[in-house]
Amino acid sequence: MRALLLTVAAASLVTGCVSTGAPGDQPLTPLSRYSLRVEPGLDRIALAVHEDGLSANQQAAIDDLAGRYLASGVGSIRIEGPSGEDPVAARQTWAVRSALQAAGLPGERIVVVSYYAPDPRAPVLAGFETVRAAIPNCAAEPRAMEGRFSNDASIGLGCAINANLAAQIADPRDIVGHRPISPADSGRAAVVFDNYRKGEATAAPQEQLVEGRIARAVE
Repeated sequence: MRALLLTVAAASLVTGCVSTGAPGDQPLTPLSRYSLRVEPGLDRIALAVHEDGLSANQQAAIDDLAGRYLASGVGSIRIEGPSGEDPVAARQTWAVRSALQAAGLPGERIVVVSYYAPDPRAPVLAGFETVRAAIPNCAAEPRAMEGRFSNDASIGLGCAINANLAAQIADPRDIVGHRPISPADSGRAAVVFDNYRKGEATAAPQEQLVEGRIARAVE
């Protein structure tokens, strides 16, 4: 009986140290509770229709849009012209396409469609889908710093750390997966292995920097 009581007491102590949360509770670790995630976004500009074509401001806006797309765009860039038979609006729509191509975008990445508009000279829309890091609102997270009898992490623990990480990531696509890696230089690798087999130096010859050159470089 004494051995049985000791076994029951030990089991009770172990149970008190283990989380008893039911399925559906929040994850136990801060890393899984506040994991880095991305959410879809849209980068789009609206360009008014002018009789004399694109203005200088519109051209600059298109160049900026093209630069943002080349830096972080996903999929194709979409140009939407107002529906109808207005020749000026149609000319403006295709002028936007030409401007995007002149800015460096390949034609196969540009899609031109129409959208229903109450005015046949409604603005021409141009944009693309993006992904952005989802930054949690840590100020709204509940705090539970009182005593508790579990090994669960405090609610809100780790939120600020992951929020700062999400805000500092330059390209949110890195959260989803790694960037494509360029192929290795097989020719250079063959030279290195050949020199290694011959017992020769495998490193490329380095320029010998003398004190005078360094001084002139600083000047």
